[in-house]
Amino acid sequence: MNLDRRVVSDHRLDRDNAPSLKTWKRGLRPRQKVQKNVVVDCGWGRLLFGHTFDDNEAVARSLLEEAPGKRDLAFYLSDPHVVLSYARQDLFLDPSHTYRLYLEKYRQKPSPRPFVVRKLQTRADAVAMNEIYLRRHMVAADPEFIWRERRSRQLTYVVAEDEATHEVIGVVLGIDHVEAFDDPENGCSLWALAVDPRTRCPGVGHALVTYLLEQYIARGRAFMDLSVLHDNAQAIRLYEKLGFARVPVFCVKRRNPINERLFLSKPPDADMNPYAQIIIREALRRGIGVGILDAEHGYFELTSGGRTVVCRESLTELTSAVAMSRCDDKRVTRRVLTRAGLQMPAQVEAGSKAANGQFLRQHGRVVVKPARGEQGVGVAVDLRDPDELERAVGRARQLSGPVVLEQLVEGEDLRVIVINFKMVAAAVRRPPSVTGTGEHSVRELIEKQSRRRAAATGGESRIPVDAETERCLRAEGCDLDSVLPCGKTVTVRKTANLHTGGTIHDVTSMLHPTLVAASERAAEALNIPVVGLDLIVPALGGAAYSIIEANERPGLANHEPQPTAERFVDLLFPQTASEAS
Repeated sequence: MNLDRRVVSDHRLDRDNAPSLKTWKRGLRPRQKVQKNVVVDCGWGRLLFGHTFDDNEAVARSLLEEAPGKRDLAFYLSDPHVVLSYARQDLFLDPSHTYRLYLEKYRQKPSPRPFVVRKLQTRADAVAMNEIYLRRHMVAADPEFIWRERRSRQLTYVVAEDEATHEVIGVVLGIDHVEAFDDPENGCSLWALAVDPRTRCPGVGHALVTYLLEQYIARGRAFMDLSVLHDNAQAIRLYEKLGFARVPVFCVKRRNPINERLFLSKPPDADMNPYAQIIIREALRRGIGVGILDAEHGYFELTSGGRTVVCRESLTELTSAVAMSRCDDKRVTRRVLTRAGLQMPAQVEAGSKAANGQFLRQHGRVVVKPARGEQGVGVAVDLRDPDELERAVGRARQLSGPVVLEQLVEGEDLRVIVINFKMVAAAVRRPPSVTGTGEHSVRELIEKQSRRRAAATGGESRIPVDAETERCLRAEGCDLDSVLPCGKTVTVRKTANLHTGGTIHDVTSMLHPTLVAASERAAEALNIPVVGLDLIVPALGGAAYSIIEANERPGLANHEPQPTAERFVDLLFPQTASEAS
C-alpha cells in the first residue's frame, strides 16, 4: 500500500444499502460542532481534514505550504473541484478509491501465523518501519518523530515481527478521528500499510489490518476508512475480503516529484524497469535530459552540457567491449581476477561424466552454472550426487553453450557495487524461503511470495516453480503439495539471485576493509567503471572472501537507500555532482 492511500471520512453512510453517492447523501445528519482547520502531522507529511475547513481557498493555501520531501494531502473534501480551482497548476485530484468498514460488521476468523503483531515498542522498531517504507518506495518519516508519538492516542503505530528472525516485516498507522478533532461521526482511519517485500511469511498485511480494526473496536469507534490507488488490485482484494466497501470520498494533493507518477499521464520512465527508472529519476532531478530509446530492453540516453551517454540500465558506453566480455564469460572472469591475486573458488569447464564426477569427489559439493549467463538462469547450487550433477549440467547446456563446475564455498552471498572504482554499496543476498501456516501448501506459499516480490520490484523478481525448485524441496523433505506446520521455514531454491526470488539486505556499514579493497581491485583488474561483484564470505565483518562472479550491468535499485544512482550519474556527468549533493 503506497503512502497516498489515505483514509478519512466525515459523513455517516446508509448501512443497509450500497454506498452510492445517492445513499451517501441520504445518510447525512446535521453537522455537530467540531474543531476548525484540523491538520495532523504524520511524519511523512500532513493530513488536512478537509471537512473541518470552512474555506476551500484555505485548504488550497495550506497544501501549498507543504515542506520539501513531504507528502501532504487534503482528504474528506466536500468540494474538491473548488479546492483545485484555487491552484490548478499546483494541485491535483488523487486517483485513489476510498473504502469503509463499519466496525459492528467486522468478524475475524483467527488463524495461526508465524509472526506476531504488536504496537511499536522501541526506537529500533521506528527505524525498521522507515526501512520498509523505503523498500516499498514510500515516503518515510523521521524515526525520532515516530518514537515521540509512540504513546499518542491520536496516532497508533503497529508492526508485525517475524517470530523466527525477530525482524519487523510489516507496518501500519492508524488515526483516531475522535482524538484528532472530536469527530462527531466517531471514525478512525488506516494509513501507510506496508509489508517488507523480502518476508517469507504470508498474510502479514491481513494481520496488520485486523489488529488495527480490533484496536479501534475496543475504543468503541464506529467505522474505519482507508484509501487505495485505483489500480492496486492486490490491496483492493484484501480490503474487500475483510468487508470494506467503496464510498465517494476524494483526496487532493500538491504536484511534486514524489507524486509525479500520479498526475502525469505518462512519466518519462513509465515503461522502464526499476533498474532504469532509478537512474532516470536521479538524472531528471538534476535537470539532465532523458530520451527513451528502447523501453523493453532498458535503453535510454542522458544529455547534459552537450554530452550524451547511451545507457542500458547501469551499463553505458563507458564500459568497453573488452571489459564487458571479461564479465560475460565466468571462465575469463576467474582468470583475470586470479592473476590480480584475488581469491576465487576452484572451477573447471564441465566435461564427461567421469571428469565431472572426479571434480565432485575432490570438492564434495559443487555449483553448476552456464559459463555465459545472468540472473541465476540455469544455476544449480549444492550438488552432491553424481546423477543430480549430470542432470543439472544437461539443463544448463540447454540454456547456453559451455557450462562450468565450481567448488561450493560456504558463507554469505554478498553483492558489492563498485562505481568509478570506489565501493558504493554492499548487500547480503539470501535465497528464497517460505514459512508455513499449517493451512497453505508450499506451492501456494510460493505463489503468495512471488506476487509480493513482483509487486515490489516491478515484476522483476519471482520464484520459479521448476525442476530446480523441486530438487531443493526434496532436499528439505517436502514437495510443492506439502502443507508446512505453522512457523516451519524451508528454502525453496539455493540460488540467491533476485530475479529468482532472492532477497537483499544492506550491509554496507559492516563491510571489512579487506573486502572493500578486494572489490575495488577487482574492478580495476577488469577495467570496468560500474560493476556488481558477487562474493561468498564466511562472516560479514571478517576479511575472508571468494569472488565468484562479476556483473557488468548490476541492478542499482536493489541497494536503496545507498546512493548508487547518485554515484552513477556523478560518473557520467561529474559537473552535476555538487548540484545534486
